[in-house]
Amino acid sequence: MPIAVYVLGLMIFSMTTSEFMVAGMMTSLSKEFNVSIAAIGYLISAYAAGMIVGGPLLTICLLKVPRKQAFLTLAFIFLVGQTIGALASSYEWMMVARLITGISSAACFGVSLAICFTLVSAESLGRAASVVLGGLMVATAIGLPAAMVFDQYFGWRASFWAVVVLVLGSGVLGHFVIPSAHQPESVRIRDELSSFRNSELWAAYATSMLIIGATFAAFSYFSPILTELTGFHSSMVPLLLAIYGVATVIGNIITGRLADQYSMPIMTIGLILLFVSLTLFGLFPHNKLVSMIGVILVGLVGVPMNPAMTTRVTRIANTGSLVTTVHGSVISLGVVVGSAMGGFAIDTGLGLQSPLWVGALLAILGLLSLLPFLREKKTKEGDAPDIQKTQTTIL
Repeated sequence: MPIAVYVLGLMIFSMTTSEFMVAGMMTSLSKEFNVSIAAIGYLISAYAAGMIVGGPLLTICLLKVPRKQAFLTLAFIFLVGQTIGALASSYEWMMVARLITGISSAACFGVSLAICFTLVSAESLGRAASVVLGGLMVATAIGLPAAMVFDQYFGWRASFWAVVVLVLGSGVLGHFVIPSAHQPESVRIRDELSSFRNSELWAAYATSMLIIGATFAAFSYFSPILTELTGFHSSMVPLLLAIYGVATVIGNIITGRLADQYSMPIMTIGLILLFVSLTLFGLFPHNKLVSMIGVILVGLVGVPMNPAMTTRVTRIANTGSLVTTVHGSVISLGVVVGSAMGGFAIDTGLGLQSPLWVGALLAILGLLSLLPFLREKKTKEGDAPDIQKTQTTIL
């Protein structure tokens, strides 16, 4: 992989750490701004809303800007938003910061993937995507725990400033290592938008949303499930989540190397394993061994299906910034939908383990969304020998 691909991954790691870390410092932020924990939760929702709605709009505005320049522009916008957050004197200013960082982060995801696809051959798209998206996995395993440590020892503002430094460093590196001559001479917005007329693209988006929704319906509530149902001490939760993060990194490395050739099998097998792991976890939430296995399996096969999902989208449509940004927004929507459905299940009195069953249901729906395309592929493979036989007879 070119060094520029790893720099793009570093930028995604920096931005994703900012996205996740608010969840790890809710108590500190609640005391700082004198608001409820639920109000701090809205800061997470604001970031996601910025990614879902604002990201594609900002990408459209930057479509005719050379991708390297767009990348650096988005890094600067994110830097401004993150700095506002670090200096925030009120809850309202922090909300503004989260909206700015969410919007610029979504657009930067799309532009970063579009850049990395121009730096590698068609046979290496999945592997390149796994490196860039690996920043997301590492943010879960390292970025979030590190931000929590900074919060405990130096205060929550130190965590925000640390991300400012990371984004600034990634931008400076990007300026020097990302080639300038990789943007097509002319980019027509109409051509980018025409990709969205393809029904298969929307089917791929739906599968991606269901995969991420299934994962985050469970992951969002791992902490209370592991402490209140499984019986782990609260001091063990950071370690368990770190193990989950390591599992996502390992899973991402595996899928990244296989996604270019086996994107559909990866999603099919991954969804089956996700369903099985969530079902077992839901049946035996009080068993520590089963719970640990469930956490690890969800880490291995949930979010790490991202390279396969991305490869499928690029093969159906194109590797343009808008297609990949909307895909990122769809993934963010999956996070919101999965978390919201899990929370709704708990609020309706179905029990603390109900998010696990919600995740299992979404995994089944994701598997069903693949069946028409798997059947179509099998039909084409079955027709191939007949075509070859006919050609041989004619000759």
